[in-house]
Amino acid sequence: MLPKEVIFSYFPKNTRKRYISLLTTFSSLDEAWLAEKKEFTKTGWKKELIDEFFFWKQHFNTEKAETVLHQQDISYILENDPRYPNLLKNIYDPPFCLFLRGNLLKETTSLAVVGPRKNTPYGKRVTENFVETLVHSGLTITSGLAYGIDAIAHKTTLLLNGKTIAVLGGGVDKYHISPRNHTALAEEIISKGGAIISEFPPGTVPSRFTFPKRNRIVAGKTVGTLIIEAGEKSGALITAQCATDAHREVFVVPQNIYSPTAIGANKLIQSGAHLVTNPNQILEILGITTQDAQKKQQCGPPLSTQESEILKHLSNEPQHIDLLIIKSKKKSGEILSILTVLEMKGWVKNLGNMMYIQNQM
Repeated sequence: MLPKEVIFSYFPKNTRKRYISLLTTFSSLDEAWLAEKKEFTKTGWKKELIDEFFFWKQHFNTEKAETVLHQQDISYILENDPRYPNLLKNIYDPPFCLFLRGNLLKETTSLAVVGPRKNTPYGKRVTENFVETLVHSGLTITSGLAYGIDAIAHKTTLLLNGKTIAVLGGGVDKYHISPRNHTALAEEIISKGGAIISEFPPGTVPSRFTFPKRNRIVAGKTVGTLIIEAGEKSGALITAQCATDAHREVFVVPQNIYSPTAIGANKLIQSGAHLVTNPNQILEILGITTQDAQKKQQCGPPLSTQESEILKHLSNEPQHIDLLIIKSKKKSGEILSILTVLEMKGWVKNLGNMMYIQNQM
């Protein structure tokens, strides 16, 4: 039998404030569930809301809800559950019930990585580079499964065999993953040891009201939030504000001032967010010990004389192979062969269109 905390979470208009009013009005949620309409007036709920609740209650099928949870391997976590994230308890309105598929990884340090749905190539590259270092440093990456930066953060983490958590603005059941195109991504997150979570019960269709609410969970369960890009009205700004309200760190990568995805990000920096140009700066602020970069390079795959020569001509700025040919005074076939080997060893990254950068080791 489902606990009443779980059942009450299925009522679409049950907020934290209304949930607390039930606990203070009745001796238990079991008593609240059996109460008559006239008794509900003591909660302070408006008459229209009480009428709506009792109409919903009349049609709610507890057995069906329990069957869906069992069939789709969905568990629930209440505030007194040891699995409930400790950091999330400390925000001003923590969800009283979380629905979960996968492993919440309660004991790991988690960082939120968010940005716009329509990211730039610069944003994609920064996300991949930062997430690589963060994952290798043992952090769990939390994001919202949305298009753009969220998906890049999740996918990069998975490619590195790291752990990632997706917080949804709708149900975690297989039929309501949003966006639908990321259903396979959600399943991969679960299969590789991560989780998808939501305060909204299975069957909830995401809306423009639910997405902002989920952002407080993204920020609330993590030690800090990294903003990759953000337009003037980006949802990432809501997450940043939630992080600030919860007294968590906010990190922002500086942007091209002429880019539409720069306005919100650069304003956050002006407002006091940490300006970061290197993922190690995040780790330093969070007090997470990392290996010295030089020590990492010493442990990297050995380079031949020719490979070392080509590597000297590369940096974090993309360079076309034609420019490398001119600088190195080598033939195109020879350069391409060396770049291929360097890419296999992890020293070089091919950005496409014959553009290359030196990969961060």
